[in-house]
Amino acid sequence: MQPFSFVHAADLHLDSPFEGLRATDPSVADHLRNATFEAFEGIVALCIDKRVDFLLIAGDIYDGADKSLRAQLKFRDGLARLADEGIQSFIVHGNHDSLSGWSAGLEWPEGVHIFDGDAVKAIPVQREGEIICHVYGISYSVTEVHKNLVLEFQRSDDGPFAIGLLHCNVGSDTGHESYAPCSLNDLVAAKMGYWALGHVHNRKILRDEAPMVVYPGNPQGRNPREMGQRGCYLVEVSEEGRPKETFFECDVVRWSRETLDITTLADEEALISSLEECVTVIREEAPHLSTILQVTLTGSGHIHYALQRPGFVDDLLERFQEDTTLPFVWVERLAVSTRSLIDFEARSQDEDFVGNLLRIVKSIKNDPEKLEDLSRHLDPLYNSTLGRRMLNRPDVNTLGRWADKANMWCLEHIDESET
Repeated sequence: MQPFSFVHAADLHLDSPFEGLRATDPSVADHLRNATFEAFEGIVALCIDKRVDFLLIAGDIYDGADKSLRAQLKFRDGLARLADEGIQSFIVHGNHDSLSGWSAGLEWPEGVHIFDGDAVKAIPVQREGEIICHVYGISYSVTEVHKNLVLEFQRSDDGPFAIGLLHCNVGSDTGHESYAPCSLNDLVAAKMGYWALGHVHNRKILRDEAPMVVYPGNPQGRNPREMGQRGCYLVEVSEEGRPKETFFECDVVRWSRETLDITTLADEEALISSLEECVTVIREEAPHLSTILQVTLTGSGHIHYALQRPGFVDDLLERFQEDTTLPFVWVERLAVSTRSLIDFEARSQDEDFVGNLLRIVKSIKNDPEKLEDLSRHLDPLYNSTLGRRMLNRPDVNTLGRWADKANMWCLEHIDESET
């Protein structure tokens, strides 16, 4: 057979907002708004640069069933660029962009193949008059598809190399809705040479031998759960029909999470310097990308007390959001998980007010009956008219955590007043 190559991408979520991001600076907001489009442009550029035979997109091109006109036009424009280069595109729709949603009446370029949702269809891919492979696929006709679509895929025994293109959930621990659920054994039984899957946003190679089974993940992370490199796979199929995959980054904004220990920091200047160093390292590791950085402050030290001051963390965060020159490192959040300098275990042995307080809280936390008694003392609050309407009653585990926090607050204020 002739060797050939293709790019496998999925879950573009074009025009998707960045979830929960508090970016108020106009230049940052604009960059984030265009990130999914730029990632798609990177996929198109990769196809052209590597002179692949075709592009596969395994569902969720758009972020919602009623996709924006802007997203549809950007998508068509990218596929038109590929068509001008003689590169075909094969597309299925998934749960986010099922065929039941609204679509503009657009004319698609020649060589763009969008699978319908009625039945699995096999489309031959030709080069110089010879069929080099078949692409089998089916789109979601509605948002929620709960049947095993893989069972409808069956390669012809005498056909050329076969690729299955599907938006589905393989197994039960993917962290995603179980749409078109199937097992790895189901995929193997369909006799494909390569399964181009979509739906799971973290890239995974579920099987690296025939048939190869691959999730490329989404090409642009959109929230803190989608950290690290994002992109697509270039797949080269040899004359013997063996696929070889290579991952390429396509993201233009990357989420990152770092931890900074305050234990050895002497003062506020040291804290600022450490944060600046953290930002510098992130910038040097990925100088071509913008980064949304979340920093968690941990450890026990004198800086802990400054971090408790009203407005201190907000002012510190603002300091690290001033530079929005592209590519930026935007410190989106400073989470404080620091502790005071009190040695709680040692202080709990003392026969004074602090020692007694520590022992009392510990006894309450470790005794379910005492926690239940504490809960009963809160009855007037939670059984009141306003309380029933506005508050969720805490369980015993939550009460235990509250006791810890109250204990910490009391001791830190006692400790601070004595230093």
